[in-house]
Order: sequence, then structure tokens, then C-alpha cells
Amino acid sequence: MSNVLIISGSPTPGSRLNGIIDYSQNKLEESGFEVDHLIVSELPSEDLIKANFASEAIKEAQAKVEKATAAIIASPVYKASYTGVLKTFLDLIPQKGLQGKIVYPLFVGGTIAHFLAIDYSLKPVVSALGATNILNGVYALDQWITRVDANQFELTEELTNRLETSLDVLIHEIKSKPRGVDQTASEQPLK
Repeated sequence: MSNVLIISGSPTPGSRLNGIIDYSQNKLEESGFEVDHLIVSELPSEDLIKANFASEAIKEAQAKVEKATAAIIASPVYKASYTGVLKTFLDLIPQKGLQGKIVYPLFVGGTIAHFLAIDYSLKPVVSALGATNILNGVYALDQWITRVDANQFELTEELTNRLETSLDVLIHEIKSKPRGVDQTASEQPLK
């Protein structure tokens, strides 16, 4: 069974980002995938800030990334980019740590003006980490996500439709990936 890791870069436990994370997790689990979570803000802050590669918590988080077939990288957009807490963790992923992985961005922002944050802020970083299969993912406006109660959210029909279409692409990519293959043909070392 393929493993999908959801990396949440939200510093806020009750973030609306959780609405689209929960929706995505449910769809993936219904499709037969094992879904794991990594909430970056729950890692020891000193280990993140001081780039403590020897930290057991950081090593466990890195192991989750290594185990995953696909990584959903989820973040609210602040100041036209993903969160600083997410960046501190991405800096701790080993060089080429996303090689052979499918990367699916999932961003929430307050305005459509930050729609390109995925392309200009996240994609260069995950490319530097070896990712070559970076899907379009979804950028959602926070107004499309309504808090029903502390841990439950309602999504607009437009957002639900966009998530369905985009997650179908992710599911297809995961199912199309040959088992036991961690590198695409373009990533194979030269002989």
C-alpha cells in the first residue's frame, strides 16, 4: 500500500487549512491509501530553528518523508509565501530527500493575488530537494472554507470540485508509479 504524508506548515492548530487537509485525507483513505501526518509546528521549535539534525524528533520526521510515496505539502500563505515554520522543516530534509516522490501542494490564502505562491516560492525549494513530479495541487481562498465547529469545516462547492479533480490526478499518479521504484528515469544515475 502506498503511503501519503501530509506535511502541515500551519502554525495555528485551528487553521482553515485543516478543512482541505481533512477533505484530502478522507478522499485518499477512501481510495485505499495509508495517510500519515507531520504537523511541523509540533516539532521542537529549537530543533527547527537551530537545524538540529541530531534531534530524535527531526529524525522521525525525516523518516516519515523517506517512507512516503507522495507528500502533500500544505500551508497557509503569509506575506506572499508559505509559512516560515514550513521552511524551517524543508531545510532539514536531506538533499534529494524528495527525489522520486510525488509532491502535491495544498495552499490557503486570503486573496487570489497570492495564487502563484506555489509556483514561485514552493516549487523551487522542492525541486532543489530532488522532486521532479510536482503536481499543480490546489490554492484555495480562506473564504471558501467555513468553520462549522472547532474541528470541522465546510467547503464551498467550487472548492470541493477543484479538490476532487486535483486529488484524482494525485491518485492516478500514485497508482501509476511502479512499486519499489524510488527514482524516475530522468533521476537514474548515469552509468
